[in-house]
Amino acid sequence: MRNQKLLIIALMLLGVLTANAASKVYKPWENGRLKVSENNRYIVHENGTPFFWLGNTAWLLPERLNRDEVEYFLAKERQAGYNVEQIQVLNAIPTFNVYGQQANNAEFDFSKFTKPGVYGYWEHLDYIVDVAANNGIYIAMDCIWGSMIKDMDVKKAQSLGKFLGERYKDKPNIIWMIGGDIRGDKSPEVWDALARAIRKVDSNHIMTFHPRGRTTSAWWFNDREWMDFNMFQSGHRRYGQRNGDGDYTIKDNTEEDNWRYVDMSFEKEPIRPVIDGEPSYEDIPQGLHDFSAPRWQDYDVRRYAYWAVFAGCFGHTYGHNSVMQFIRPGVLASFGAEKPWWEAMNDSGYNQMKYLKWLMLSFPFTEGTGDQSIISGQNGERYDRIIAMRGNDFMLVYNYSGKPMSIDLTKISGSKKNVWWFNPSNGSLTYLGEYDNKVADFTYDTAYLRGSDRVLIAVDASKEYINKTDKQISEKQ
Repeated sequence: MRNQKLLIIALMLLGVLTANAASKVYKPWENGRLKVSENNRYIVHENGTPFFWLGNTAWLLPERLNRDEVEYFLAKERQAGYNVEQIQVLNAIPTFNVYGQQANNAEFDFSKFTKPGVYGYWEHLDYIVDVAANNGIYIAMDCIWGSMIKDMDVKKAQSLGKFLGERYKDKPNIIWMIGGDIRGDKSPEVWDALARAIRKVDSNHIMTFHPRGRTTSAWWFNDREWMDFNMFQSGHRRYGQRNGDGDYTIKDNTEEDNWRYVDMSFEKEPIRPVIDGEPSYEDIPQGLHDFSAPRWQDYDVRRYAYWAVFAGCFGHTYGHNSVMQFIRPGVLASFGAEKPWWEAMNDSGYNQMKYLKWLMLSFPFTEGTGDQSIISGQNGERYDRIIAMRGNDFMLVYNYSGKPMSIDLTKISGSKKNVWWFNPSNGSLTYLGEYDNKVADFTYDTAYLRGSDRVLIAVDASKEYINKTDKQISEKQ
């Protein structure tokens, strides 16, 4: 009861804030629809404005939140810097929402669930899409969760795709996700049928496939005409953790190396943009199923984010154990989730992701690429792995463990380089000075592997992407 009262108070306060800030909301699609960049590695708008995807896994949003809660959640998401919500449109056959309204039946005849004058399942999803748009947020619609493939066929997939495509083709803030935590070699003809049915009526929105843990969509669908960008799910295992999986697809003891999936995806032709659509969630047990296992912390979700982006991803998706399933008192939790979802939105990792977005938007990052030759000498393994990216005149180097490193400053332009430390936990900047064009050693005062990760920023001294006097990375849309 106390938690529910706190949520009601929060909803009231946020209503005032939302009303005051409504006229200031940035609507990214005003720059045109999303498309693949000319170098095939990033997502940009039609007018060339870069788009940095900062997503959240809000899987059960359509099923578990009412209208007031939708308003609260999406306004909080905007304030925390998120601009994409990954949702399950249908998580079961049939699917019901918080109002008891049914979305579908086994025949996928949607005419029975869209009746004039009835605020049904689909009207509530329309509302969610519109509230997200008011907050400048895209809705990445996973059309139907992958486990439902057992009850699907090509005809049903075509019916679902046609219905969804026609209903949302004119909304400015839609991104399509096929699949849903499933391998692409499970009934690929059904997923192709779904994607093509959507694409037949909607050419306005980009599309991908959400795969099973420790796999990438590039393995199965990279050559598809409907695929705009690849997505991988690095998953929730820790190093050496197998849990009896029978379909393991990666080398032993590389479970946490999400940067490897970026490399795997870019090995395919044609090259497509790629993103980690589901890394380890904050506050979820390592390995998922043993609730007594250690839980992933803020420094873990930061590592996944910076490793992925600096390896070449065009953005990143965060997740929280309680938020993704919208846990509250009285709702049966999965994976040992304990916090009400609105309390989980105060957790550290949730509120630190925006600093990555602001950092990337401070630079012309769509001109950049992952380049590990920046690290001079032998790179480390596991938590000692250093990940670097560069453009023509800037470089960003992520050091998770705090170990000393040697960096080749000659990899970018300029006879002199301005250098900073950036703290991913709070967005703070520390100017180190002007360096000669050479290989230089860098270290910072921290305990080894104690969540004191840093980003080294080096910029051609003739450029002013950030100022020497800045103490904090500035907010970017």
